Parts: sequence; structure tokens; C-alpha cells
Amino acid sequence: MSANDPLRTVLDFFRAFEGNDVEEAIKFVADDLEYVNVPFGFEAGTVIGPDGMRAVLGPAFAGVSRNEFIVRTTATNGDTVFVERLDRHRLANGWAELPVNGVFTVRDGKITHWRDYFDMNVFTTQMAASA
Repeated sequence: MSANDPLRTVLDFFRAFEGNDVEEAIKFVADDLEYVNVPFGFEAGTVIGPDGMRAVLGPAFAGVSRNEFIVRTTATNGDTVFVERLDRHRLANGWAELPVNGVFTVRDGKITHWRDYFDMNVFTTQMAASA
């Protein structure tokens, strides 16, 4: 994989997040990033740009000491990357685990679109059990 390979960009993005460093991860997104957490609804769950991503993920990961992203399956089609993964977040009382499917578009080595799909019931149950 080359440095401008869309799959490499997405995998490097996840590695940057493992230390719970939103600022490091932001280096992999474009200024016009569209980030959608689909279970929250397309309007409520959509933010634009690094500032939008920071505004959502900074507070969301505030109680997280470490992240793990276990990639199960990937597929690429041109600049589009599909990633099936298990997101693991280390919280005060243990790990919260969430199966997630993500779809990314990468342009010039930067993520321009990112949509995550997951079961909201699993998310709320995991967060409540690990809080």
C-alpha cells in the first residue's frame, strides 16, 4: 500500500485514534470532511470539517483511556473504503465494545466522507455497563 492508498489512510486514521488522540486523528481528515454517525440521524449526526469532528469526538472520548479498533473486513472501490470493525473503548469500569461498519471516501490522502453504522441499543447498553 502506498502513502496515498485510501485503505492505508483509513487504517492509519484508526491507529492515530488508539491513543485517544483526536488531534492526531484529525491530521487524516480533509477540511471539508463530512462525518455522519448514522444512528443519531443524518441531520443530528452530521458534522462538517475537523472542528465538527473535534466537537463530537472530543466529548465522546473524554472518559476513554484507550481505544482499540479491531478490523474484521475491508473492501475498497476506487477512493471508497468499507471497514467492518469492533470498536473497543477502555472506560473506568472496563471495556465497552461496539460492532461498527464504516464507509469512507478518501481524496488526496485525506478522508472527505465518513459514515458509521451501528446498533444504538448495543451502544447504550455497553456504555451503561462500563460507566
